[in-house]
Amino acid sequence: MDQLSDEISLKELILKLKKWYQYILSKWVLLMLICFLGSTVGYLYAFFKKPIYTASITYTLDDDKSGSGGGLSGALGLASSFGFDLGGSAGGAFGPSNLMELMHSRYLVEKTLLSTIEVSGKKLTLADYYIEINGLRKQWQNKPDLMDVSFPVNYERKSFTRIQDSVLGSIYTTIDKDQLSITQKDKKVSIGTIEVKSTSEMFAMLFCNQLVKEVTGFYIETKSLKARNNVNIIQKQVDSVRGELNAAITGVAAANDNAFNSNSAFSINKTSASKRQVDVQANSAILTQLVANLEMAKVALLKETPLIQIIDRPIFPLKKEKTSKLISLILGGFLAFFVTCLFLILKEISKSIMKE
Repeated sequence: MDQLSDEISLKELILKLKKWYQYILSKWVLLMLICFLGSTVGYLYAFFKKPIYTASITYTLDDDKSGSGGGLSGALGLASSFGFDLGGSAGGAFGPSNLMELMHSRYLVEKTLLSTIEVSGKKLTLADYYIEINGLRKQWQNKPDLMDVSFPVNYERKSFTRIQDSVLGSIYTTIDKDQLSITQKDKKVSIGTIEVKSTSEMFAMLFCNQLVKEVTGFYIETKSLKARNNVNIIQKQVDSVRGELNAAITGVAAANDNAFNSNSAFSINKTSASKRQVDVQANSAILTQLVANLEMAKVALLKETPLIQIIDRPIFPLKKEKTSKLISLILGGFLAFFVTCLFLILKEISKSIMKE
């Protein structure tokens, strides 16, 4: 009985499929027209869609975790034991993973957008260039508050209005989400790739190069700040002690001149020269130590830079991604055919249900 029921069910299924096939076939004129329209839409989409250009920079992170700085580390440790803090590496604060997040930060992306570029002999910011190439002003025609928004060259960031902040934030979100990609192929290797995609070949190139420049500058200013401050402090100490030493040497000469014409029977006349000589010796010893520490501090500062070593830079012409017209034509026709068939079947099922 169960076998007979299964056979009946299978037979009914085949009959229904045959019925639907004949029904769809009867609508072949409509389907051909819809397929043609779908293919046309797909072709036109590919034809008018702007190509996407990709600017790519490959970089390596200069990490001081290797043992090559052993001698310098020992010297820094010795200086520290005498109370001199000559600075050191910021360590993991600028590791590969953190560096990728740093490049995605709003601060650095906005700083890149506000940097000055020159296009066709005209100086403007990358933000204004972005607005121009993406036709944003046309989209803002119904928004009077946005029509006059611009980001002039050398305009202070803290002076921006609320609307300027909003527009700049919107541009940042779009770039960070859809156009900017920072990847690291292998966590064991500190080599990363920065990719910027845009419908403008020039914008992709300029933004990619400028972002690397801003990140490197931020690193030099931040990571090496402690070492640079130490160099400045020790340099001031060296200059001060050198001034004292020069004054002491001059004082010795003056005291000797005064003692030369005095009565040699009086030893007190030589006291001033002796005191000055002690000052010369003390300042000489201090200066020698400070100069040594200054040189080590300068080496420590050099050790902090640069963070990024560029391996490959983007070169014109950039990589170009263009939507295939043939694939779009076929895909558009297929989707139109499928959606139309589904609509017709659902329509007939709905009629059958309403009749019952």
